[in-house]
Amino acid sequence: MTQAPILTLTLNPALDMATEVHELIPGQKLRCTEPLLDPGGGGLNVSRAIKALGGDSLALVAIGGLTGDRLAGLIRAEGVTFLSILGPGETRQSLTVNEVTTGKQYRFMLPGPVWGEAERARVFTLLRATARPGGISVISGSQPPGVPVDFPAQLAASMPESRVVLDTSGATLSEAVRHPIPGLEVLRMDGPEGEELAGRPLPTLQDTAEFAQSLVHRGVARTVIVARGAEGNVLADAGQRLFARAAKVRVKSTVGAGDSFVAAFVLALARGQSNAEALAMGSAAASAAVTTDATQLCRPEDVMRLLPECVVSAA
Repeated sequence: MTQAPILTLTLNPALDMATEVHELIPGQKLRCTEPLLDPGGGGLNVSRAIKALGGDSLALVAIGGLTGDRLAGLIRAEGVTFLSILGPGETRQSLTVNEVTTGKQYRFMLPGPVWGEAERARVFTLLRATARPGGISVISGSQPPGVPVDFPAQLAASMPESRVVLDTSGATLSEAVRHPIPGLEVLRMDGPEGEELAGRPLPTLQDTAEFAQSLVHRGVARTVIVARGAEGNVLADAGQRLFARAAKVRVKSTVGAGDSFVAAFVLALARGQSNAEALAMGSAAASAAVTTDATQLCRPEDVMRLLPECVVSAA
């Protein structure tokens, strides 16, 4: 199946470790299970899921130090095509701990190294060389310390002929809404982030859809997607408001659900499918991802099995 080129950008990746303890007790040595190691970071996870779903992408990943070397080895082992950007200092690590007695999950995210002008310049040079006209470029995950809050806008401006998808959070997301990025194709956010930006609760699908479409009308992006957790996902563009139901599954871990959604959604667009078809695929991938352990992403057989449940309707 033919597809448009997909580029993913991960400037603050992590070596993800996941383990279990019987019970979290303060002040005691806690014996953990053998850790699972995965390459992590928003854009990198998107590329990993695209690979699992039978698609192709090029991942640009900032890597530094011995942890970065180990991360690169894990990326190669998964067969993901990537180019390294020389990052400052040491690539960060993250830790996910599941408490067996309660089923609760605890996530510890260490900060990444601080970026300077040299690192930023290297990114722009590489983007100009690798972004393809008509392709899709995914800017996903946290931005590294030291970059300005409008850095995604600067990144997008360096790829004027690419369809840019932005999936971020916090101050970076707020900035993208306050000062829209010219030509942004897709902006994705979670439900609580949408409510914070709206300044009010969004209790119903219609509330979320109206908010998402208001952002489209303001020129924030051509398409806005808001995830409503276990309920499903809302998409709005200039002409329609859609809702894709999430499949009913038993949740093991929510880690990677958003990245799996973006991967399946973007891959469907790259293959020429409609927004509605892409929304269904994304919802199925997110539903599949929550059934896997720790930092694992969606499995293709689960995505296809759950896809019929992810019915798309008007919102």
